[in-house]
Amino acid sequence: MVSETIELRGHIIDSLILPKVLDEILRAGATFKIEQIKIGQRRADQSNARIAVSAPSHETLDELVLRLRQHGAEVAKRADVQLAKAPAAGLFPVDFYVTTNQQTFVRLDGKEIEVRPVMMDSAIAVDRKGATARAVKFFDVQQGDDIVVGHQGIRVVPVQRTTSHTDVFQFINASVAADEPKSAVIRELAEELRRARAASGKIAVVAGPAISRTGAGEHLERLIEMGYVDRLFAGNAFVVFDVERGLFGTSLGVSPERAFVAGGHKNHMRAINILREAGGVAGAVKKKIVTRGVMYAAVKHKVDIVLTGSIRDDGPIPGVTTDVVEAQKIMRDQLADVTHVLLLSTLEHSLAVTAMLPPTVKVVSVDIDAVAVDRAVEHQPLQSIGLVTDVEPFLRELADYLAVSGGRK
Repeated sequence: MVSETIELRGHIIDSLILPKVLDEILRAGATFKIEQIKIGQRRADQSNARIAVSAPSHETLDELVLRLRQHGAEVAKRADVQLAKAPAAGLFPVDFYVTTNQQTFVRLDGKEIEVRPVMMDSAIAVDRKGATARAVKFFDVQQGDDIVVGHQGIRVVPVQRTTSHTDVFQFINASVAADEPKSAVIRELAEELRRARAASGKIAVVAGPAISRTGAGEHLERLIEMGYVDRLFAGNAFVVFDVERGLFGTSLGVSPERAFVAGGHKNHMRAINILREAGGVAGAVKKKIVTRGVMYAAVKHKVDIVLTGSIRDDGPIPGVTTDVVEAQKIMRDQLADVTHVLLLSTLEHSLAVTAMLPPTVKVVSVDIDAVAVDRAVEHQPLQSIGLVTDVEPFLRELADYLAVSGGRK
């Protein structure tokens, strides 16, 4: 058996960090001995533990320690980070460290450097001269860049529970099922958004086509008009559905008043043609072709709009970024200062956004599909709320609560 001593510190009891670490050890077929533990006596006090971990081989132990680091474990023996040169542009060295979305530090020349920005599923590039570290994607790396390999010299700081237990995001800490009441949660979310706006936080909405098709668009418009949306992330389909409804009263040929409209499916293509002729949504608003809808409200109130395409798109309309690498760069830039995100009935787009968020961003996922909700919030366990429900009643009730305090300032 080979051994390594790790240390944990912080709110490791009420954040369930200690039991998670012990469970990881046992699941790996390893053993542990708690050499020292000190538990905080009051709610605000931190705790710490020193644990000896033993595994049957060096390979098993290294893999286990790597997983334990994701829970904030530190190896008791401090060492500098290990670096290797990128062999070519767009290629990481063998055994490169794969990042999470948790706050991360690397130790260089005996000093800790925070990795910025935080991004999951990336590598870490270190600038020795500038003493900086940053998360990089494959398309960011250049030949000769110093890339972190292994797990030595890395410290991960997981998000921990607040000590006040008044934060609805950490109090719920789970998805609210379809058959559970949601009004109290939505009311708390409204208060959270009020506080965010008062503190100059940035609120982003990731919008799916279901918003238009369910008739929820008018409630999202109200949020925009009241100043509760700073960034709007959407795909080509959402824009077309929204504009089609404003022009023809249908979304993909479906009317809220009548199930189907004769020849209504043609409206979808007509809307695309109109937007292409106008040069995009902003052009159509300026020319007073589009005079209602979510996109109209977003343009009118100067919301930052980030539109990305997919292989299924018709058109696409001008302003939609179809290059996926360029789209990633734009989305990362527009998410850099966001504090709150509403993921509304769009799984793939939601997953793309959450992969770029640091763990401090508060996330709300709303979808009629419970699996979609769980997948969208799994990377932000202490900063997320999932609601399994139709997006229309959620947005209607949220807008109603927020309207009580007044609109845009």
